[in-house]
Amino acid sequence: MTTQQISITPTTEQDRAVATITAAFSTDPVVRWLYPEARDFLAYFPRIIPPFAGAAFSSQSADVAGTFAGVALWLPPGTASDDEAMGALLEESIPDERKDEAYGFLGQQAAIHPHEPHWYLPLIGVDPSQQGGGLGSALLDYALARSDADRLPAYLEATSPRNKALYERHGFEEIGVIQFGGSPPMWPMLRRPR
Repeated sequence: MTTQQISITPTTEQDRAVATITAAFSTDPVVRWLYPEARDFLAYFPRIIPPFAGAAFSSQSADVAGTFAGVALWLPPGTASDDEAMGALLEESIPDERKDEAYGFLGQQAAIHPHEPHWYLPLIGVDPSQQGGGLGSALLDYALARSDADRLPAYLEATSPRNKALYERHGFEEIGVIQFGGSPPMWPMLRRPR
Protein backbone atom coordinates (compact mmCIF):
# COMPACT_ATOMS: atom_id res chain seq x y z
CA MET A 1 0.00 0.00 0.00
CA THR A 2 1.38 3.43 -0.94
CA THR A 3 1.05 6.47 1.28
CA GLN A 4 -1.47 7.89 -1.21
CA GLN A 5 -3.75 4.89 -0.57
CA ILE A 6 -3.74 5.29 3.22
CA SER A 7 -6.77 7.14 4.54
CA ILE A 8 -5.91 10.02 6.89
CA THR A 9 -8.74 11.76 8.73
CA PRO A 10 -9.03 14.17 11.67
CA THR A 11 -10.37 12.78 14.92
CA THR A 12 -11.73 13.96 18.23
CA GLU A 13 -11.66 10.45 19.75
CA GLN A 14 -9.01 11.13 22.35
CA ASP A 15 -9.22 7.76 24.16
CA ARG A 16 -8.53 5.75 21.00
CA ALA A 17 -5.73 8.08 19.93
CA VAL A 18 -4.08 7.94 23.36
CA ALA A 19 -4.20 4.13 23.27
CA THR A 20 -2.41 4.03 19.90
CA ILE A 21 0.22 6.55 21.00
CA THR A 22 0.79 4.63 24.25
CA ALA A 23 1.31 1.35 22.40
CA ALA A 24 3.65 3.04 19.92
CA PHE A 25 5.79 4.60 22.67
CA SER A 26 6.13 1.41 24.75
CA THR A 27 9.72 1.01 23.51
CA ASP A 28 10.57 4.67 22.93
CA PRO A 29 14.05 5.41 24.35
CA VAL A 30 13.21 8.82 25.84
CA VAL A 31 9.81 7.93 27.30
CA ARG A 32 11.13 4.67 28.77
CA TRP A 33 14.08 6.57 30.25
CA LEU A 34 11.51 8.74 32.05
CA TYR A 35 9.40 5.67 32.96
CA PRO A 36 11.65 2.59 32.96
CA GLU A 37 9.16 0.40 34.85
CA ALA A 38 6.23 -0.88 32.79
CA ARG A 39 3.86 -0.16 35.68
CA ASP A 40 4.86 3.50 35.79
CA PHE A 41 4.83 3.85 32.02
CA LEU A 42 1.29 2.46 31.79
CA ALA A 43 0.08 4.49 34.77
CA TYR A 44 1.51 7.87 33.78
CA PHE A 45 2.35 8.14 30.08
CA PRO A 46 -1.31 7.95 28.92
CA ARG A 47 -2.09 10.72 31.42
CA ILE A 48 0.70 12.96 30.07
CA ILE A 49 -0.49 12.76 26.45
CA PRO A 50 -3.59 15.03 26.88
CA PRO A 51 -1.78 17.98 28.48
CA PHE A 52 1.21 17.54 26.15
CA ALA A 53 -0.67 17.23 22.87
CA GLY A 54 -4.40 17.25 23.60
CA ALA A 55 -4.93 20.70 22.07
CA ALA A 56 -4.66 18.91 18.71
CA PHE A 57 -8.17 17.52 19.26
CA SER A 58 -9.84 20.89 19.71
CA SER A 59 -7.72 22.35 16.89
CA GLN A 60 -8.82 19.66 14.41
CA SER A 61 -5.19 18.67 13.91
CA ALA A 62 -5.30 15.21 15.50
CA ASP A 63 -4.81 12.95 12.48
CA VAL A 64 -5.58 9.24 12.27
CA ALA A 65 -4.36 6.67 9.76
CA GLY A 66 -6.89 3.94 9.03
CA THR A 67 -8.79 2.80 12.09
CA PHE A 68 -6.39 4.26 14.64
CA ALA A 69 -3.43 2.21 13.40
CA GLY A 70 -1.45 5.45 13.44
CA VAL A 71 -1.97 8.83 15.10
CA ALA A 72 -0.27 12.22 14.77
CA LEU A 73 -1.09 15.02 17.21
CA TRP A 74 -0.10 18.38 15.73
CA LEU A 75 -0.29 21.71 17.55
CA PRO A 76 -0.98 24.63 15.19
CA PRO A 77 0.73 28.00 15.55
CA GLY A 78 -0.40 29.81 18.68
CA THR A 79 -1.34 26.54 20.43
CA ALA A 80 0.73 25.09 23.25
CA SER A 81 0.94 22.22 25.67
CA ASP A 82 -0.56 22.63 29.13
CA ASP A 83 2.76 23.05 30.95
CA GLU A 84 1.14 23.43 34.38
CA ALA A 85 -0.74 20.12 34.12
CA MET A 86 2.31 18.36 32.68
CA GLY A 87 4.50 19.73 35.47
CA ALA A 88 2.10 18.46 38.13
CA LEU A 89 2.06 14.98 36.57
CA LEU A 90 5.84 14.88 36.27
CA GLU A 91 6.22 16.02 39.88
CA GLU A 92 3.91 13.18 40.93
CA SER A 93 5.38 10.49 38.70
CA ILE A 94 9.15 11.01 38.63
CA PRO A 95 11.00 9.76 41.74
CA ASP A 96 12.83 12.48 43.67
CA GLU A 97 16.25 10.99 42.92
CA ARG A 98 15.59 11.28 39.16
CA LYS A 99 13.95 14.72 39.07
CA ASP A 100 17.14 16.74 38.50
CA GLU A 101 17.98 14.77 35.36
CA ALA A 102 14.40 14.73 34.10
CA TYR A 103 13.93 18.47 34.62
CA GLY A 104 17.36 19.22 33.13
CA PHE A 105 16.40 17.28 30.01
CA LEU A 106 12.98 18.97 29.76
CA GLY A 107 14.59 22.37 30.30
CA GLN A 108 16.86 21.79 27.32
CA GLN A 109 13.82 20.73 25.28
CA ALA A 110 11.98 23.95 26.16
CA ALA A 111 15.03 26.14 25.50
CA ILE A 112 15.54 24.93 21.92
CA HIS A 113 11.84 24.99 20.92
CA PRO A 114 11.34 27.61 18.15
CA HIS A 115 9.68 30.92 18.98
CA GLU A 116 8.60 31.77 15.42
CA PRO A 117 5.10 30.64 14.31
CA HIS A 118 5.23 26.95 13.38
CA TRP A 119 3.37 23.65 13.40
CA TYR A 120 4.59 21.42 16.25
CA LEU A 121 4.36 17.63 16.31
CA PRO A 122 4.64 16.59 19.97
CA LEU A 123 3.54 12.99 19.30
CA ILE A 124 3.21 10.64 16.36
CA GLY A 125 2.95 6.88 16.65
CA VAL A 126 1.92 3.74 14.86
CA ASP A 127 0.57 0.66 16.61
CA PRO A 128 3.54 -1.75 16.79
CA SER A 129 1.51 -4.43 15.00
CA GLN A 130 1.10 -2.02 12.04
CA GLN A 131 4.60 -0.52 11.83
CA GLY A 132 6.57 -0.68 8.60
CA GLY A 133 3.57 -0.21 6.30
CA GLY A 134 3.94 3.48 5.50
CA LEU A 135 1.44 4.81 8.04
CA GLY A 136 3.93 7.17 9.66
CA SER A 137 4.95 8.55 6.26
CA ALA A 138 1.33 9.02 5.26
CA LEU A 139 0.59 10.91 8.48
CA LEU A 140 3.62 13.15 7.91
CA ASP A 141 2.77 13.80 4.25
CA TYR A 142 -0.79 14.77 5.18
CA ALA A 143 0.24 17.27 7.84
CA LEU A 144 3.24 18.67 5.96
CA ALA A 145 0.93 19.58 3.07
CA ARG A 146 -1.01 21.62 5.65
CA SER A 147 2.09 23.40 6.99
CA ASP A 148 3.31 24.04 3.44
CA ALA A 149 -0.08 25.54 2.52
CA ASP A 150 0.25 27.79 5.58
CA ARG A 151 3.82 28.62 4.48
CA LEU A 152 5.02 27.78 7.99
CA PRO A 153 7.82 25.57 9.29
CA ALA A 154 7.16 22.29 11.07
CA TYR A 155 9.02 21.28 14.22
CA LEU A 156 9.39 18.03 16.15
CA GLU A 157 11.80 16.09 18.35
CA ALA A 158 13.08 12.70 17.17
CA THR A 159 13.48 10.27 20.05
CA SER A 160 15.29 7.48 18.19
CA PRO A 161 17.72 7.14 15.27
CA ARG A 162 15.04 5.25 13.31
CA ASN A 163 12.50 8.06 13.72
CA LYS A 164 15.17 10.66 12.97
CA ALA A 165 15.87 8.96 9.63
CA LEU A 166 12.14 8.95 8.81
CA TYR A 167 11.86 12.66 9.53
CA GLU A 168 14.97 13.42 7.47
CA ARG A 169 13.35 11.66 4.50
CA HIS A 170 10.47 14.12 4.90
CA GLY A 171 12.73 17.17 4.82
CA PHE A 172 13.36 17.77 8.53
CA GLU A 173 16.84 18.89 9.53
CA GLU A 174 18.50 18.39 12.91
CA ILE A 175 19.02 21.69 14.74
CA GLY A 176 20.74 20.34 17.87
CA VAL A 177 20.83 17.51 20.37
CA ILE A 178 19.03 17.36 23.69
CA GLN A 179 20.79 15.17 26.26
CA PHE A 180 21.18 15.57 30.00
CA GLY A 181 22.86 13.29 32.51
CA GLY A 182 22.05 9.67 31.72
CA SER A 183 19.29 10.47 29.23
CA PRO A 184 19.30 9.12 25.70
CA PRO A 185 19.74 11.76 23.00
CA MET A 186 16.77 13.48 21.40
CA TRP A 187 17.11 15.47 18.19
CA PRO A 188 15.09 18.67 17.66
CA MET A 189 14.28 18.96 13.95
CA LEU A 190 12.88 21.72 11.77
CA ARG A 191 11.41 21.60 8.27
CA ARG A 192 11.00 24.80 6.29
CA PRO A 193 7.83 25.12 4.17
CA ARG A 194 7.98 24.08 0.54
